[in-house]
Amino acid sequence: MSAGHHHHDHVHHGHGHSHAPASFGRAFAVGITLNLAFVMVEAVYGVISGSMALVADAGHNLSDVLGLVIAWVASVLAARPPSARYTYGYKSSSILAALGNAAFLLMALGAILVETIRRLIDPAPVAGGPVMVIAAIGIVINTITALMFMRGRHHDINIRGAYLHMVADAAVSAGVVIAGLLITLTGAQWIDPVTSLVIVGIIAVGTWGLLKDSLKMSLHAVPARIDEQKVRHFLATLNGVEAVHDLHIWPISTTETALTAHLVMPGGHPGDDFLHHLAHELEHDFGIGHATVQVETLVGHDCALHSDATV
Repeated sequence: MSAGHHHHDHVHHGHGHSHAPASFGRAFAVGITLNLAFVMVEAVYGVISGSMALVADAGHNLSDVLGLVIAWVASVLAARPPSARYTYGYKSSSILAALGNAAFLLMALGAILVETIRRLIDPAPVAGGPVMVIAAIGIVINTITALMFMRGRHHDINIRGAYLHMVADAAVSAGVVIAGLLITLTGAQWIDPVTSLVIVGIIAVGTWGLLKDSLKMSLHAVPARIDEQKVRHFLATLNGVEAVHDLHIWPISTTETALTAHLVMPGGHPGDDFLHHLAHELEHDFGIGHATVQVETLVGHDCALHSDATV
């Protein structure tokens, strides 16, 4: 494919991202500090009071602290400028963080599950009072942290991961409070490990969604909010475009999307205005901020990337 046959035009607009990540530095710092302090208190009281539900919650909270640290580091890295080696910067570290977060949660779930089953087989006495007090503190801390991440959860899976952790924690702590109350009222020790099992179930559901979404992103799947067919139709119906091939849409971070496409335009090269307008429309209508378009003017000359093996 010689240069004489084709015009290669790359339009690459990196400005004005409507989905650019907001700064959550303070939210991460406060969330990590509060939760780390709480994990220590909760673990100690869990052991003292003999509550597996408290220990399970402490273990989960610790995995959340690690998750928050990963998410924070990734959001800082994602904001760093590109280099000659990393031409997209470190943007995709936010995708790896979401994936790592899901893996952390799954490991924590496994450990809690093993201990809970052991407790179900051999129940131990649990002090209901302290369990209720500690878990109630947990509800407050987790709710405060969750609210700080609330505004970013729809645009960034990395922030959504942090938000989901905190919401799950608040719900779990509420469950532990109820378990402590029931144990105090009835004296039934099996309530504690059963509550722990319910906690594991709740976390597993949220983790599965996070794992699935982050796996899709790491495999360069078209982001869920973008309809590939609509983008293809939009490009195919542009004035002068006869065919579209080699269309690729993929996430370069948890908030930013890239696109490459070949447009067959027999009428000749449409000019820079066409490309600037195209870049603007892709960003405005589809949230695709990094578009690279190749214009091909000869219909009869097959492009090397126009075959059954490509999209």
